[in-house]
Amino acid sequence: MSTPVTIGGIVAPDSQLARKVAALAEQAHSKVLLNHVHRTWWFAEFIGKKREMKYDRELVYIASVLHDLGLSKEHAADKRFEVDGADAASKFLHTHEYPKTKTDIVWDAIALHSAAGIADRREPEVVLVHFGAFVDVMGLRKDEISPQLIDDTIALYPRLGFKKAFTEALAEVARKKPHTAVGTGLADIGRRLVPGLVIPNMCDILLGAPFES
Repeated sequence: MSTPVTIGGIVAPDSQLARKVAALAEQAHSKVLLNHVHRTWWFAEFIGKKREMKYDRELVYIASVLHDLGLSKEHAADKRFEVDGADAASKFLHTHEYPKTKTDIVWDAIALHSAAGIADRREPEVVLVHFGAFVDVMGLRKDEISPQLIDDTIALYPRLGFKKAFTEALAEVARKKPHTAVGTGLADIGRRLVPGLVIPNMCDILLGAPFES
């Protein structure tokens, strides 16, 4: 039996379901993205503890570790990658008889993890997955976590060129599903990294609505 991961005296969830979630993420992702989803949980946990928030730790772990399933080939469908991931996670949890009320929160946490200004107004578990992801991707709220905890987390889950790998993964989503990029940051990445990619401009869509004014 493997030893539960510990950072700064904090022990990661290690239930049977948590292990299955970690195995699903490992199967779905490259090492670069796998490390990202684990860092997301740790950063969420550090902020949650610092703010003395009350939340379901295992639920935050599940949603954090599965939050990018929609970027994987196996779990991508035809919706926004966040929604594809939320749907895949919900299906997985349903097969493992996870409570529906908790599954619904996991769905929201994954579907809204990139929705700044929305996710942070929802349940604490949704808030923390959003916070953890944004610490790792953009460095937002990094100052709420001690430099030692940041260093320890990265030592255990190295970034391995994460910035380049992540932007390329998002660019691939924009290339395959440009309709999901309209009005999102995904459009910026797609236009910059995918030569010749055409993503409708929101202003053109609004002005082209079939009404006189």
